[in-house]
Amino acid sequence: MIRLKPPQWKAFSSDSRFRILVAGRRFGKTYLAMVELCRSAWGRDKLAWYVAPSYKQAKRIVWKPLKQMTRPYWASKPNESDLRIELVTGGAICLRGADNYDSLRGDGLDFVILDEYASIAQEAWTEVLRPALADKQGRALFIGTPRGYNHFYDLYQAVQGQPHWSTFQFTTEEGGNVPKAELESATHELDERTYRQEFQASFENLTSGIVYYAFDRAGNIGPVQYDRRLPLFWSLDFNINPMCSVIGQRDGEWVHVLDEIALPDSNTLAACKEFLERSKGWIASSQLPIRLDVYGDATGDARRSSASRTDWQLVREFVSRYRDRYQTHFQVGSSNPPVRDRLNCMNARLRNQAGFRRLLIDPRCKELIQDLERVHWKTDASGNALNDVDKSDPARTHASDALGYMIARAFPLQADIGYRAERLF
Repeated sequence: MIRLKPPQWKAFSSDSRFRILVAGRRFGKTYLAMVELCRSAWGRDKLAWYVAPSYKQAKRIVWKPLKQMTRPYWASKPNESDLRIELVTGGAICLRGADNYDSLRGDGLDFVILDEYASIAQEAWTEVLRPALADKQGRALFIGTPRGYNHFYDLYQAVQGQPHWSTFQFTTEEGGNVPKAELESATHELDERTYRQEFQASFENLTSGIVYYAFDRAGNIGPVQYDRRLPLFWSLDFNINPMCSVIGQRDGEWVHVLDEIALPDSNTLAACKEFLERSKGWIASSQLPIRLDVYGDATGDARRSSASRTDWQLVREFVSRYRDRYQTHFQVGSSNPPVRDRLNCMNARLRNQAGFRRLLIDPRCKELIQDLERVHWKTDASGNALNDVDKSDPARTHASDALGYMIARAFPLQADIGYRAERLF
């Protein structure tokens, strides 16, 4: 039996030809999409498409549950290569990807769903899918979570009050699939803007102005003392000029940055020697060996700083010579997290949605502090924000990148918060 919750039903029951549903994560958008597809394909020669940002996403997200939902009504076994289901009524449902949208030309459609439209090229709709609806007077449903002020936002705003269009906006909580305890947990994992975007379906400008917008001198800067009860961490960015790394300690959910190393026109060996010098005082006050967690840029295993050794090989050789001082654990993944995830993790430590700051930086870390205050998003010639960090100043981003590698590794984003709470059937 198919059951829709009240917010889903509100969007489903609208008779507008074109509908836009903006909703938070785990709202139940995928389930609603499958119900919409079944309704629209239920008739002779009816053709309904589900279009995701990529073919792989369409198959991963919808194909298996859609087959389960439609199994009693198959006219024949689904076409696994074409992701096509023929129904006993004579209609068909197809899954498609918008990553090569020119390949979608040709078919006349009765209905199309554009899922996560914020991640689909605008031209996929205007040049291909909208014309495909013309001869059959087909209908469309745009669904997704906001992704800043891009074409999804523009469309949502442009159609307000327009005939044949309806818009709907619901939070994750209104969807009823995620327990409040999970949402409360998310407020501690995510910074304010990211939480509002992902769970409150709010259009947020995450790529405009300052990158580390959650940073505040009064709340994030203060004297930091070494605590011999806690492990030490060292996190490296392998830029050459300057060569930057940060030293600190993790105390539960807190990160305390004790010091930074910023060496102009330098190399990994010099950074290792400087770390040895900076840590002498802490070593002298501790019971040896002290635990040392090493973080940093995962691409250091591909970049050679000497004739035969990579950056990480040089660091490993360095700490191996001082086993009497450091009990070293390397906390470096096989690849770096996406830049946006790393920046979101940083902002969440600086100040999360719940209002807590869990990153304290000693005033001596001048390069790091300047990064947090001055690193901006890149803009085009017209001043429009782009989805890249501005690296035009060679002195900037390296100290904050070094800290970001540590924080993203130690406190990764909980991307699937609420996933297990949602039941499709």
